This record gives sequence, structure tokens and C-alpha cells, in this order.
Amino acid sequence: MPKISPELLSVLRCPVTGSSLVQEGEELVAAVAGEAGVKPRYAIEDGIPLLLPPDLLAAAAAAGSDQHDSDRQGAAAVSPQAV
Repeated sequence: MPKISPELLSVLRCPVTGSSLVQEGEELVAAVAGEAGVKPRYAIEDGIPLLLPPDLLAAAAAAGSDQHDSDRQGAAAVSPQAV
């Protein structure tokens, strides 16, 4: 289980509530509950906190990483003169 450094935790904020975050196992948890009365939780993958609100995290997962890679390749293929 990767441990997030205290220095990093001191600057990270929940994107939903704006509150500080604490690490609980392999997740970061907001110190304050959101509008639904539940404290937002964020996964830590490969030592990197995924600080996307739940609705955006689902959309990002549905898009898939291959879509983002093809966008970068397409952008790189356009020459500066063509823009």
C-alpha cells in the first residue's frame, strides 16, 4: 500500500468539498461530507491519487486510455504551419 507523504496531503484538497484529505488504506477520504451527506473517497493507483469527482471518474474510465492516446498522436501529426 503506497503511503502518501504528509507534505503532499497538506496541499491536496477534495475537488467536491474543498476539504483536506486523509489516507485510509488505499484511498483518500475527504474530511467533510458532501451534499449527499457522504464523505467522497478517491482511489490511489500506483501511488497517484485519482482526484476526480465520481461522475467524472466514471466518464474517464468509459472513454478508455486508448482514446486519449489517439488524440495525442493526431495532435502531434498536425504541423504548426497547418494551424
